[in-house]
Amino acid sequence: MGPLMLDLEGFELTSREVDMLQNPLLGGIIFFSRNYASPQQIAELSQAVREVAGDDILIAVDHEGGRVQRFREGFTSVPAMATILQNAKDLSEAKASAYRWGSLIAIEVQAVGIDFSFAPVLDLGNEISRVIGDRAFSTKVDEVIELGREFIQGMNDFGMAATAKHFPGHGSVEADSHVDIPIDERPREQIISQDMRVFAELAQHYQAVMPAHVIYPSVDKQPAGFSELWLQDILRGQLDFDGVIFSDDLSMKGAEVVGGYYERAKAAVKAGCDMVLVCNHPKEGCELMQQFDFEQAPKSSQRLERMKGQALNYSLTQVQQSDDWLRLESDLNLDKLV
Repeated sequence: MGPLMLDLEGFELTSREVDMLQNPLLGGIIFFSRNYASPQQIAELSQAVREVAGDDILIAVDHEGGRVQRFREGFTSVPAMATILQNAKDLSEAKASAYRWGSLIAIEVQAVGIDFSFAPVLDLGNEISRVIGDRAFSTKVDEVIELGREFIQGMNDFGMAATAKHFPGHGSVEADSHVDIPIDERPREQIISQDMRVFAELAQHYQAVMPAHVIYPSVDKQPAGFSELWLQDILRGQLDFDGVIFSDDLSMKGAEVVGGYYERAKAAVKAGCDMVLVCNHPKEGCELMQQFDFEQAPKSSQRLERMKGQALNYSLTQVQQSDDWLRLESDLNLDKLV
């Protein structure tokens, strides 16, 4: 399976994209809101991608809920993760709700032919962070661990692999790595014992991880996603994680410190990423595909295979009439939330 994940321009494949999908370096496609018109249309686009690229292609989306839900009309409105605990009478009820929301996302996203959503966010929801905020389950480490574990289990039980983000934690810096280069100046011990403890506790539960474009100078001068120390020594070595490592989007401002797109991709792969993402920059993505001349880790393809959806369907309408979906609709009181 190829090491690049790119995106598409609109509702249907262009001739350029048909050529792109046949390149063996392309291993994944990520959908955005601009690709979505209706459940039927996005299912047809998923099918079209697989018809050209083959069944090995991974199709992904950012479908966390709250601010980050790419598909709206026809899909269940998923709340921001912070509201799960806020609206529950206690942690036990919140855990049950987290499990159900993970389950529902897995059911609906796979119902339109998409393998997985890049979720959950396991960052701490500290007020200092502009980009994380209510995307996080809680501000407290133990609560994020408990709710994150249940959410992941819900995804897994309904056939979807989970991607934990943004290792080792983006929630304790103010800057947004989409538009800035965040630097977390805290001591190593504080980062490890607080933010990273969530990822450490759940390392054998999630199937993939996405590192942050954040620099932690007390640990390494490189952003985590380009750091062999973070990805090889700590994540693979100390946490014994053997799942997929996806880069965060290489077009983000937080990645610019490494150089151009070629340098970013090379540094990410060298650090330990199994697949690298270039989003919203089709010209640069295609240029990188032409320039890409470095090898994946020997186990990358095997790891990436585990991200395939296990319950793929191409009819959201049909799936929303299933017993599993109707049970979740009842348990989550969806009529009050949609």
